[in-house]
Amino acid sequence: MLVTKNLVPGESVYGEKRISVEGGVEGTKVEYRVWNPFRSKLAAGVLGGLDDIFVKPGAKVLYLGAASGTSVSHVADIVGPEGIVYAVEFSPRSGRDLINMAKKRTNVIPIVEDARLPNRYRMLLSIVDVVFADVAQPDQARIVMHNAAQFLKDGGHVLISIKASCIDSTIPPETVFASEVAKLREGNFKPLEQVTLEPYERDHAMVSAVYQRHAKKN
Repeated sequence: MLVTKNLVPGESVYGEKRISVEGGVEGTKVEYRVWNPFRSKLAAGVLGGLDDIFVKPGAKVLYLGAASGTSVSHVADIVGPEGIVYAVEFSPRSGRDLINMAKKRTNVIPIVEDARLPNRYRMLLSIVDVVFADVAQPDQARIVMHNAAQFLKDGGHVLISIKASCIDSTIPPETVFASEVAKLREGNFKPLEQVTLEPYERDHAMVSAVYQRHAKKN
């Protein structure tokens, strides 16, 4: 079971189970939220074997494809009150849910915009430590590169959830994954890990990489 320490004790976000355990200050209880891998690609990546998601207390994270904020809320738990999650979602309907979630998790900055156009929200962001992308678009690698060029620090990390059928449904998923990793290399990323998201998501992989902003092209 995967859990995150609840940033807002007593509050659930999407009906997830909450668990209280002894161990707080002066005998108080600490509340954790169960992180459902069937509702979060990032959780699926963790349970799929990723050694490091680079999201830690105090980190600044750019989350592309935030949807209604289910997974974002757990990232907010992890980075804690000293961290920030910039959550970008294109759909106004999902964006409303995201904004409502952020009313109580004040370390989340909801941005209802198109991740393809990072210039539209550049005034809202500072330099980030991590970019997570789950936008399920054929040009996802390009979207990540554009956002990294604007906002990701040198030596920062990206995590990309790749849905093979969204990129090319006519070739094997493994071929799609290899092609996307090659694109990252071209964009000054050094791939670190790749795991499948089975059994939580079919034909998905999670790839992590480090950004080498000033790397020379071969």
